[in-house]
Amino acid sequence: MTTLVLVVLCFVVGALELYASKQSRDQANAFSRRIEELNEQVTKQNNVLVTVGEQLTAELSRVKQDVLPALDTRLRQNTGQVEELAGLVHQADDFLRTQAGRLRDLEQQRITLAALRRKLTEVETSVRAVTRTGGGAADGRVDLALDRLADLERGGTEILELQRTLTRTLEDVEDVVAELLRFTEGELDDTVTAALTGRPRTHGDAVTATGRLWTRDEQLDDILSEMYERCVRSSRLNVRFRTAEGPNGDAPGSPERRRYFLGGQAADDLAGAFSALLISTGADLPSNGAAADARRGLARVEPGVPPGVEPTRPPEDEAALKALLRTLSESSGAVAQIGPLMAVRTRDELLCAVLTAAQSLELESDEVFWDPIAATVRLRRLPSHQLWDLTAWSTP
Repeated sequence: MTTLVLVVLCFVVGALELYASKQSRDQANAFSRRIEELNEQVTKQNNVLVTVGEQLTAELSRVKQDVLPALDTRLRQNTGQVEELAGLVHQADDFLRTQAGRLRDLEQQRITLAALRRKLTEVETSVRAVTRTGGGAADGRVDLALDRLADLERGGTEILELQRTLTRTLEDVEDVVAELLRFTEGELDDTVTAALTGRPRTHGDAVTATGRLWTRDEQLDDILSEMYERCVRSSRLNVRFRTAEGPNGDAPGSPERRRYFLGGQAADDLAGAFSALLISTGADLPSNGAAADARRGLARVEPGVPPGVEPTRPPEDEAALKALLRTLSESSGAVAQIGPLMAVRTRDELLCAVLTAAQSLELESDEVFWDPIAATVRLRRLPSHQLWDLTAWSTP
C-alpha cells in the first residue's frame, strides 16, 4: 500500500514539474514576442526621428540660403534709410541754429537803426532851430536820410518776419522728419521681430487710419487740438505723424488744415466703437415733443448701476469724445475726423457720422472734408443709422 502511495506521489510530482515547465516556456515565448514588438516600435520611431531630422536639416538649409541673406539685405537697406533720415535731421538742426543766429543779428540791427533814427531826429530838431535862413538844403538832406532809414527799418522788419516764417516751417519739417524716423524705426523693429520669431506682423504700429482737423476760430485752435489728440489717445490710437498746411498752400494768417496719420486699431473696430459712443451720446437728447427728462437711444451704464441712473464717472473714451464735441460746438465752423468718425460744426448745426471706407474716399475725392457747409449737405444724405444730429445736445 505504501509503495502504491509513493508511486502515485511520484506521478503527481512529475505532472506538476511538466506543467511548471510548460508555463515557463509559455512565459518565455510571450516575453520574447513583447521584446520583438518593442524593437519594432523603437525601429519605427527611430525612422520617424530620422525623417524629421532630415526635414529640419533641409529647412535650416533653406533658411540659411534664402531667408537670412534677404533679411540681411533688408536690414542694410533700412539701416541706410535711417542713417539718411538722421543726416537730414542733423542738417535741419544746423540750419535752424544758423537761422537763429541771423535772427539775432537782424534784431540787433533793427535796434541799432531805431537808435540812429532817434539820434538823427534830435539832430534835425537842433539844426532846424539854428538854421532859420538858408537851411533848406540841409533840411532836405536830413529828410532824405530819415526816409532812407525808414526804408531800411521796414526792409529789416520784413526780412525778420520772413526769417521767422522760414524758421517755423523748418521746425514743422523737423517734427515731420523726426516722427517719420520714429515710424521707420518701429517698422524696422517689427519686421526684425516677425522674421526672428516667425510670428505674423500686427498692425499696432502701422498707419491704419487718417485724421483731419480744421477750425475757423483761431482762439479755439490750441484747445481744439488738445481735445482732438485726447480723443485719439482714449480711442487707443497713436499719432504716427502729422502735417499742417493752409487752404492755398501755406498762406500766412489762414487757418491750418491739419492731417493726422494714426495707428493702433483697424478701421472696422473704430467704426463699431464710435457708433457705440455716439449712441451713448445721443441718449442725452430729449425726444421730440416729450418731457425734458425723456431719453432715446441706448445709454452706456456701468456694471452694478441700476437702469436709468447715470454713472458718476463716464468712461475715458466717452468723456474725451464729449469734450471734443463740446469744444466743436463753441466754434462757428470746424471739421474733425478720426478714422471713420466725422464731426462737422457750422453756425447752426453739429452733425456726427460714422463713414464706411467707400464713403470716406468719396468725400475726400470731392474735397468736402475742409468745408463744413458742403460736408453737412453730404452727411444729410447718409442713412439714418450712420448720422447723429447733436445740435440740441450741444445747445445749453
